[in-house]
Amino acid sequence: MARSITMVLAWLMVNLALANGPDSAPAPGGKQAALSAAQIVRKNVDARGGQDAWRKILTMVWTGHIEPGNGALPSLPYVLDMKRPDKTHFEINAHGQIIARTFDGLHGWKLKPMPNGRPLLEPYSARELSFARDVHGIGWPLMENRVKDTAIKLEGTDDIEGHQAYCLSISRPSGYKMQVWIDAASFLDIKTARESRNASGNTVKVSMYYRDYKAVDGVKLPFMIESTNESGITIDKMVIDHVALNAPLDDRVFGRPTLSLLGNPSARETSNSRRVDFRTAYPMMRAAAPSGSPFSLAPSHGH
Repeated sequence: MARSITMVLAWLMVNLALANGPDSAPAPGGKQAALSAAQIVRKNVDARGGQDAWRKILTMVWTGHIEPGNGALPSLPYVLDMKRPDKTHFEINAHGQIIARTFDGLHGWKLKPMPNGRPLLEPYSARELSFARDVHGIGWPLMENRVKDTAIKLEGTDDIEGHQAYCLSISRPSGYKMQVWIDAASFLDIKTARESRNASGNTVKVSMYYRDYKAVDGVKLPFMIESTNESGITIDKMVIDHVALNAPLDDRVFGRPTLSLLGNPSARETSNSRRVDFRTAYPMMRAAAPSGSPFSLAPSHGH
């Protein structure tokens, strides 16, 4: 599940620039002129609400739940905080145990339960930091163009669950690579894929499907993100129950995790900021308190 959430956050937080290139592909059906990678990116940005609307978002908070793919386990509530330029805090309640990942833009920390009942807090590894610097920050794979040395190439068109889609490949000098499929009709992202490593160290491909798009204050978000393995079997589904834009967030939220900040929404607020009380607004989180746990903002087993 951690690997699948890595994919989600890669899609959520990558800030990319479009590389110049002559590649283009005909629109599906051949009824329209061929589109270049640059044109597809611009149409995707417009479909998401436009650059101007996204640039106005300084913070974003998701609350929701994770549904395990096999249905044998209950759903897990989560909260994801994001703050520009690239701060992230993700925590989930894993049946009363704390798992946490935070990144303050320079340093990252991971907190997980141990068999002895005491939480283990560790800094990000060098590989995890490299990954975090590549993918963290508010935005979408094709939304921001701050990173001038990212290459985006149009690979062609594919059929994705009955939708004709443009396939774009994304690569960073660090070695981070990803594919994203853009629906040829709506120009919304409908799938991403990247290679990861499992607990055994083997390379595997994990795909994410983006569903149930809804508008939130002028920008569009997928309210369900489904992860699948190489066999096409659903690993889990990340469901957004609520989105808050530009809620004030204390920078302490993104620093080294402490038990006083994790799993306690009121402790993460300041007297004049963060007025969302998740315990009151979301019964699932209230019932699960006082434990929260961020899923993997960086890969546990490789880049």
